Amino acid sequence: MIDLFSGLDAWVLVSLLLALTFVLAFEFINGFHDTANAVATVIYTKAMPPHLAVFFSGVFNFLGVLLGGVGVAYAIVHLLPVELLINVNTGHGLAMVFSLLAAAITWNLGTWYFGIPASSSHTLIGSILGVGLANALLNDIPLGDGVNWQKAIDIAMSLVISPMAGFAVAALVLIGLKWWRPLSKMHKTPEQRRKLDDKKHPPFWNRLVLVISAMGVSFVHGSNDGQKGIGLIMLVLIGIVPAKFVLDLNSTTYQIERTRDATLHMSQFYQRNAATLGEFLALGKAKSTDLPEQFSCNPQQTEPTIAALQSSLHGVTDYRDLSAEKRVEVRRYLLCLDDTAKKVGKLPGLESREKADLEKLRKDLTATTEYAPFWVIVAVALALGLGTMVGWKRVVLTVGEKIGKQGMTYAQGMSAQITAACAIGLANVFSLPVSTTHVLSSGVAGTMVANKSGLQGGTVKTILLAWVLTLPASMGLAAGLFWLASKAIG
Repeated sequence: MIDLFSGLDAWVLVSLLLALTFVLAFEFINGFHDTANAVATVIYTKAMPPHLAVFFSGVFNFLGVLLGGVGVAYAIVHLLPVELLINVNTGHGLAMVFSLLAAAITWNLGTWYFGIPASSSHTLIGSILGVGLANALLNDIPLGDGVNWQKAIDIAMSLVISPMAGFAVAALVLIGLKWWRPLSKMHKTPEQRRKLDDKKHPPFWNRLVLVISAMGVSFVHGSNDGQKGIGLIMLVLIGIVPAKFVLDLNSTTYQIERTRDATLHMSQFYQRNAATLGEFLALGKAKSTDLPEQFSCNPQQTEPTIAALQSSLHGVTDYRDLSAEKRVEVRRYLLCLDDTAKKVGKLPGLESREKADLEKLRKDLTATTEYAPFWVIVAVALALGLGTMVGWKRVVLTVGEKIGKQGMTYAQGMSAQITAACAIGLANVFSLPVSTTHVLSSGVAGTMVANKSGLQGGTVKTILLAWVLTLPASMGLAAGLFWLASKAIG
């Protein structure tokens, strides 16, 4: 790791270390900001003592980051338009990173301080969108091109649908439990259990399910939210020291050959579908000399881009053999070909089998650009895991007692946690960022309605207000900070 930062100017090194500290601080805050959502039910129902629940939640968050992959990480990265990702320079990268991190950290700390279960995911995504839109305004780029809107829509849909699904599914699970065992002790609250049965803890099987599902929520939270931190660090590294991180320098010869073969097969794919794609890609019309000096992604430059990439990778067995400028160039080609392939995959007229083939080619094409060094994954895992072990008390009471008009029963806790673990795990499979906060709190609200307990209007309004305001507030804050930073660096 240390050799990756050798030879950097002092100011770049200091800026880089400061930016990495900001990201890890965001993940640490994310840990204690969202931990309460993973352990609220298990602590409130006294299934586990608070210190044990928080400790094991931290451990499972850590494991979730380690084993979660990088799919969600690059879903976050690709919220920014490909033009911004391929043309970023050190000063611009610093302004972008510090603006979005400062905005995200400020909003997260504010909502945590007031005990509001607001979403770190919404905060981060809003900050990234704010930077993208501010960059468009500053550079006279159409706002439609300032953000990768298709990716933003996909993510927005996952963020909106997941809490609605959490509400409905958790309610149905509770109804099922009440139908299956209507007289079970799992339908008691901790207070009723203490008064009627003189017992402090839930019945054994309920307690076991509560503990396992809480650790499941912690694991999938680590996987989903930890990847957001990984994506942020990769934005930092690529933006500030691109030569070292635009490509995975540890790629094997086989992986490089696989990337090179993918470009050849992609060219063959386009030729095979020339009748459908010829006009969109200007097949047979563009020449290898058509690439402009100021490189930009354009589907009609696909053929010359493929030719230029194959030329750049000809005979290459180790990315370290390429000059710094050549590595940046190769990444630009790869990102542009991937961006074009995504657009092609959405065109009408392509058969489902052809779209599936194109998706496989995209994975091979980006195998050496969509990566994260192991030390990045470990650093994020540690920050999130350690953050998990502090600051949880403020939100536990909100989730346990202030969403419904009555306290939470054991069955409600199980229903909400099982639903949250499954929903977030499913989102991980499809590389979609979701909000642990909103899925779990919506699940609790759903069980309160199903249990005919009613909802506390004040708390629900506060949570909904935070849900509505988080995105525009973080967008505006990040955009303002980016505008100021861009003016400062001239």
